[in-house]
Amino acid sequence: MAITASMVKELRDRTGAGMMECKKALTETGGDLDAAIDQMRKAGMAKADKKSGRVAAEGLLAIELSDEGKAAVIAEVNCETDFVSKGDDFKDFVSGVAKTALVGDPADVEALSSMAMANGVSVEDTRKALIAKLGENIQVRRFERLTTDNTFGSYMHGVRIGVLVEIKGGNEDLAKDVSMHIAATRPLCVSEADVPADVLAKEKEIFVAQAKESGKPDNIIEKMVEGRIRKYLAEITLQGQAFVKDPDQTVGKLLESNGAEVVRFVRMEVGEGIEKKSENFADEVMAQIND
Repeated sequence: MAITASMVKELRDRTGAGMMECKKALTETGGDLDAAIDQMRKAGMAKADKKSGRVAAEGLLAIELSDEGKAAVIAEVNCETDFVSKGDDFKDFVSGVAKTALVGDPADVEALSSMAMANGVSVEDTRKALIAKLGENIQVRRFERLTTDNTFGSYMHGVRIGVLVEIKGGNEDLAKDVSMHIAATRPLCVSEADVPADVLAKEKEIFVAQAKESGKPDNIIEKMVEGRIRKYLAEITLQGQAFVKDPDQTVGKLLESNGAEVVRFVRMEVGEGIEKKSENFADEVMAQIND
């Protein structure tokens, strides 16, 4: 059966694959469009499995809020290069993942992967098809879905840093300002009461050892350690930090003056905690070609 340009175009429209790949699949299946799609999907999954071990430390974040503003999701999806992360296909996938998590309320990434996206195809199958098309390892790394009877604030610094804040009282402008502050300063938690005991104990141990190097008496060392702990807590807690828009007041004082309280927050940054592998660019290009 002769493979026409219109057949190749239709297969490209339905799969997003390259022209030569579409023509090859149609030739091998005798022009059967559905069989060609199945064959390409299987090949795509094989490619996805092959690429799954490669480091994916680039990517994007997406934030989605429900219409009534009582549910929100922040999600991270990773790829291998900044180039792919800027493409519309990848952007659409990341947005779709966040929307699926918002609507479906999955328990974890595994559950999210099995859910159908707006196009009726599961997140996992869509991911594998995108790997076949873009030629990079793509991973849905994490998401947080929050619900509230209060108010959400959110802020995206570009596409690499995202913040969700649940705030009680105040207004939308305050929630946005606090979200921007968190994006900039990376607080560990909301208040001193939320600091993990083991984290505080470790810091205190370090401060004591440093203070003893001064050779001062124990009573002076104790006061030195207390002062350093107070400074440390002010640096890592949202309430204790100086507000970035007005360093003369803390975020805690800002919230208090507006009759507001931050219940919780989630801050994500693309690739944080992922060890990136340094490679020679030419070798990387050859590796892509050999795949």
